[in-house]
Amino acid sequence: MRSHTIRSTIFLGIFVAVCSFSSLVLATPAEEAELAQLDKIEQELELQREWAKYRWGKAQSDCHQKYWVNYCIGSARKEYRKEIDPITQQEIALHEAQRKLRKSLKDQEDIKRAAERASPVKAAERVDNQREFAEKQKDAAQRAADLEQRRKDAPKRAQENKSGTQLD
Repeated sequence: MRSHTIRSTIFLGIFVAVCSFSSLVLATPAEEAELAQLDKIEQELELQREWAKYRWGKAQSDCHQKYWVNYCIGSARKEYRKEIDPITQQEIALHEAQRKLRKSLKDQEDIKRAAERASPVKAAERVDNQREFAEKQKDAAQRAADLEQRRKDAPKRAQENKSGTQLD
């Protein structure tokens, strides 16, 4: 139990440091590495939570074998809460740091996209794309009109083919 409180204190210290650094706008790779580290910490906390739930379930099961079941379950619940509460507090701090990092990464990505959209090269590319699209639409409309005209002229052409003469 002693190592659990030391580990909890270490994680809490890490979270405080992460929260103070996450307010700065740093380079994206550093933030991504920091986010990966936080994900590892989150996995460790989840493992601790699962073990605490396992011990709680085992204690509950053992309590049903005793005479004072309710008292035993109450005591086991207190122990469980002593284990889970620090984990929950660490998870809250972790999730807050992760939210800040993800928001920062998203904001940086949005800024980069906006800068790309505003660049003269991209603007010229968009104009070219729009012109090409309009040309393709016009060509498709012309092909559709030609096809419709050929369908209308099909009986006349069939008659010409049968008679061997051109009808005007």
